[in-house]
Amino acid sequence: MNLSNLKPADGAVQKAGKVVGRGQGSGKGGTATRGHKGAKSRSGYSKKIGFEGGQMPLQRRVPKFGFTNVNRKDYAGINLEKLQELVDKGAIKDTVTLDTLVENGLVGKNDLVKILGNGELKASLKVSVHKFTATAKAAIEAAGGEAISL
Repeated sequence: MNLSNLKPADGAVQKAGKVVGRGQGSGKGGTATRGHKGAKSRSGYSKKIGFEGGQMPLQRRVPKFGFTNVNRKDYAGINLEKLQELVDKGAIKDTVTLDTLVENGLVGKNDLVKILGNGELKASLKVSVHKFTATAKAAIEAAGGEAISL
């Protein structure tokens, strides 16, 4: 290595690109590649989100319908077959709480939980969550368990 073959490491130097707006001699002076007049030629220009060049934007072309209930409560549903899988794995023994469901990754810690009646439950479990379907509650109690609503 000597002074004649020194060069920066690969990727250390990035090309500056066009140098614009530095007078007529540069070949890119005057309008500085922005064209003549119009919003895009001005400093401080920023396009609004969804702007389509003056055409009616998609968001305003599409018809609106329905309504969103702000008081709606969404429940994370867990089927009985999922609880039976956890019992078979040995993840749960006799009680199922919100904390055990969160630890096993079935729900988030702030979720409302509803036990659904799909599948078969053989184990006797004491389940305490927010809600149960009628079939799920009957199946839990038929297996010798207990369904407690929070």
